[in-house]
Amino acid sequence: MARFGGLLATDLRDVTTDPAALESTGWWAVVADFEGGLCCARFGDVRPAPAPGPEAGASWRGPAPDTWTSSLDRDGYVAGVRRVREHIAAGEVYQANLCRVLSAPLPDADRADVDALTALLARGNPAPYAGTVRLPAHGIEVATASPELYLRREGTTVTSGPIKGTGRTAADLLEKDHAENVMIVDLVRNDLGRVCATGSVTVPELCAVEPHPGLVHLVSTVRGELAERTGWPELLAATFPPGSVTGAPKSSALRIIEALETAPRGPYCGGVGWVDADRGTGELAVGIRTFWIDRTATGGPVLRFGTGAGITWGSDPEREWAETELKAARLLAIASGTHQPAGGTER
Repeated sequence: MARFGGLLATDLRDVTTDPAALESTGWWAVVADFEGGLCCARFGDVRPAPAPGPEAGASWRGPAPDTWTSSLDRDGYVAGVRRVREHIAAGEVYQANLCRVLSAPLPDADRADVDALTALLARGNPAPYAGTVRLPAHGIEVATASPELYLRREGTTVTSGPIKGTGRTAADLLEKDHAENVMIVDLVRNDLGRVCATGSVTVPELCAVEPHPGLVHLVSTVRGELAERTGWPELLAATFPPGSVTGAPKSSALRIIEALETAPRGPYCGGVGWVDADRGTGELAVGIRTFWIDRTATGGPVLRFGTGAGITWGSDPEREWAETELKAARLLAIASGTHQPAGGTER
């Protein structure tokens, strides 16, 4: 099943790794992992359905809060930030996103349902691009509370909404955050320019402050008109992985990420969403604020979650570590049942 934007999709008909399928017919759920894997699942029954209520989340039993481990500990992450700054000083890159993956064993893996986790996230951390993709036979069980638009397609119009810059409040945002956002906007403009009609790529909004539960982001909007005979395969090839979770230049940032990060990102920092091939529409989120179940992990099934920060020359290593903690804290508390909703009781 899949759940996005007030729609519930069931009756699985087809699963493919070929992005050309998104130009065929039907409604597709899409999960693209950061390392390049793609899963497109076509469903036969797609109907309006409200987001799952609190009662649906009651069945979720998440990891104990003290069982989460990180692919990079504090010292390792801080050292990684310093190494990125060395690459910047050497002129190899202007900005690179450094991430870590958090993992915890599931206490009752046989009954773990990511859609129940989605219900908890909808209550404790509502997000504009929240959703579920549950395809256990294909190794995909994802619950996302993503705030970031990777790609929206409406006919030939394509829009991206890169996020760069995070603080607890707008007052926390620094000049570094604005500079970082502008760098990534330039990257996204260039990516879209590869598949859009000449002169059609614009930036309707730059560095808007957008509130989300527990923090604020700087968000920009980049838009263009697809060139003739250009569809999802070309669009994904030109823009993936998303610029906001790689860096600039993208090729250099990806080499640095591969050298410094110690765990694959999987669906974290990839793309998660839906495509309606019949209507020529679709909406893919950047896979941040995203949980996934890994049932192949050594030692038994685990729940994973990623967090990271964009590193520039102006980055303070300890502050960047704190940003990754800020991004993760609320979501981990929800998944582990320790988040207390305003006016509610502890779950």
